[in-house]
Amino acid sequence: MKHRMEEEEREDQLFYVDDLIQPPQNFGSHLAVRVSYRWRTTIEGKWMYGSITFSHDVDLQPDNTISVPKRTPSARERDRVRQERLYREWEHLMQLGLYSVRDFFREGGNGSAIPETFQARADSYSGILNNFSTQFWTAQ
Repeated sequence: MKHRMEEEEREDQLFYVDDLIQPPQNFGSHLAVRVSYRWRTTIEGKWMYGSITFSHDVDLQPDNTISVPKRTPSARERDRVRQERLYREWEHLMQLGLYSVRDFFREGGNGSAIPETFQARADSYSGILNNFSTQFWTAQ
C-alpha cells in the first residue's frame, strides 16, 4: 500500500487527469465525454494542458433477454428507461476514457500525442464497450 501511494505521488508530479466530469442533462444515442488533463515532461517543467473527447454511438436495440411486460409502458416510462440506459453507457464511457488517459501517461506517453477526438470502438463480437474500446494509442 505504501509503495502504491509513493507511485501515485510521483505520477501526480508529472500528470493529472481531471475526473470531475458533469453528465449532460439529457442523453441521445450519440454520447460524448470530454476528459481534460495536464502533463509535464519533468518535475521542473511547465504544465501543459489538453483534452480529448471520446464519442460513442449507442445501439438502442431492445434487449431480447428480458421478458416483455404484459402492459405496454407509457411513453414517459419508456423515455425514463431509455435515459437510464444511456446514462449507464455514458458513465461507462467516461470511466473508460479516464482510465485510458491515465494508462497512456503511466506508460510514458506524451500528452501532445493525444488526439482531440476519438471514436470509441465497440467489441466486434458483443457490440458493447470493453476495456480496450478507448485505447487511442493502439493500432486499429
